[in-house]
Amino acid sequence: QMMKHAWDNYKHYAWGLNELKPISKQGHSSNLFGNIQGATIVDALDTLYIMEMKEEFKEAKEWVEKNLDFNVNAEISVFEVNIRFVGGLLSAYYLSGEEVFRKKAVELGEKLLPAFNTPTGIPWALLNIKSGIGRNWPWASGGSSILAEFGTLHLEFVHLSHLSGNPVFAEKVMNIRKVLNRLDKPEGLYPNYLNPSSGQWGQHHVSIGGLGDSFYEYLLKAWLMSDKTDEEGKKMYYDAVQAIETHLIRKSSGGLTYIAEWKGGLLEHKMGHLTCFAGGMFALGADGAPNDKTGHHIELGAEIARTCHESYDRTSMKLGPEAFRFDGGVEAIATRQNEKYYILRPEVIETYMYMWRLTHDPKYRQWGWEAVEALEKHCRVDGGYSGIRDVYNNHESHDDVQQSFFLSETLKYLYLLFSEDDLLPFEHWVFNTEAHPLPVLHKDDGNKEENQK
Repeated sequence: QMMKHAWDNYKHYAWGLNELKPISKQGHSSNLFGNIQGATIVDALDTLYIMEMKEEFKEAKEWVEKNLDFNVNAEISVFEVNIRFVGGLLSAYYLSGEEVFRKKAVELGEKLLPAFNTPTGIPWALLNIKSGIGRNWPWASGGSSILAEFGTLHLEFVHLSHLSGNPVFAEKVMNIRKVLNRLDKPEGLYPNYLNPSSGQWGQHHVSIGGLGDSFYEYLLKAWLMSDKTDEEGKKMYYDAVQAIETHLIRKSSGGLTYIAEWKGGLLEHKMGHLTCFAGGMFALGADGAPNDKTGHHIELGAEIARTCHESYDRTSMKLGPEAFRFDGGVEAIATRQNEKYYILRPEVIETYMYMWRLTHDPKYRQWGWEAVEALEKHCRVDGGYSGIRDVYNNHESHDDVQQSFFLSETLKYLYLLFSEDDLLPFEHWVFNTEAHPLPVLHKDDGNKEENQK
């Protein structure tokens, strides 16, 4: 019902545009996608399919066939377009078998390739997909590329090679690992900034939240997606977790485990909503953890889930802030006005879903239901769902944006949390960082593809 409310209003007021402004009841466009349109449609395809909303899926597919156009003269975020558009098209193809999705995914993948034309092969953050000219975010340390951006292409690009028969996509992302493996890591940690020209780190900032987050997720998932044959990805992941445990994971005086941010060796005792995905990641990776650490990794996942639940529970609206702190006597509370907003983000619910699937402890469904009730009470408006400017306030101040990831991730993870485990089982599917399911590639898959052609 929530998906139907979000989708019907998008369709009614913003069809074909990127996102919906549910209060003004009009389209919303973010500069992340340049002039590419239809972000919500592409992002929601697999959710519609999984929820068996067949009519809606059919309309969405027809829109993609007729109107999804990448021949635009505009600068896009390589990372955002990859995780939402490439990822959305790939999983729509794998779920439905409809050729149009495969064709569009490969076409878009090809348009992203010029981003890798740098001295090191570390891609630019921004790319004009008509001219093929790339650059980095002007705010990024010393003209650097961002770890979470160039580190979150691997899953999609491996699948692009698999579906197109063109090895170039996989080669581009394997080269990124080569560059990273050659570099010295401060204390075994990966800084958020890497210069694509010099191949050297920028500022030594480390975060498992924004700017870093999905790089770590993709190391683990690359190994899982390879049917556990990608030993390099596996080793990089468990080594990184070891360093994160040593240097970033701390316990508050009230007994809450959190993941701090690292700035040139100094810790900032702050955790972002984005960082809350890590609970699910630790639990998902527990099974392959070295020397009897499986129970420890599950425990770590459970601790992070509890801390993130507290960040929700300690607000008036029972929805979590963008960032929360553990200093000056506060715990799991946002202390700065510009960190008190909630933009319909999925990460806490994502962790509940993984923890539920991997432990079946009923509290995770209970916590998920609390989030549903809070979303319905505070974010649902006549025209869809809106983010909130201050979750500590008793009165909603809506931001008037229905993010495409609300349909792609937040609602999908909630649906999976309350579904049986055999819907998209973990042994066959890996979710990209936008919650788009991609199949595990078994060793004999290559031959199968050849035979199908």
